[in-house]
Amino acid sequence: QLQLVESGGGLVQPGGSLRLSCAASRFTLVDYYAIGWFRQAPGKEREGVSCRTSGGRTNYADSVKGRFTISRDNAKNTVYLQMDSLKPEDTAVYYCAAQAFLYGSTCLDSTRFFDSWGQGTQVTVSS
Repeated sequence: QLQLVESGGGLVQPGGSLRLSCAASRFTLVDYYAIGWFRQAPGKEREGVSCRTSGGRTNYADSVKGRFTISRDNAKNTVYLQMDSLKPEDTAVYYCAAQAFLYGSTCLDSTRFFDSWGQGTQVTVSS
């Protein structure tokens, strides 16, 4: 399993932007790893935000389409989530995840598809 560490969270006003980073260690992050971002608000279950399968297909939750972008830099062993036009309802702890050999376009359907997880980073959107 990968060791994943998120960073980049913080407090931002509505309409602002943040870029979250997820650094991988112990294993090399290569293309056959599917990557994902999930979030969990207080009192709610963890939900999928964005993911990219091992085959390169990208999914976004309807609530973030057009505002968030998932990307990766294999040379830096890092996954990113660019978040623009942030809304108060985006407030949550954000987690990155990875899973080797996860193909298809259903990678947001369940957290159980991923076996490597970061510790989470807090994103708060408030005026």
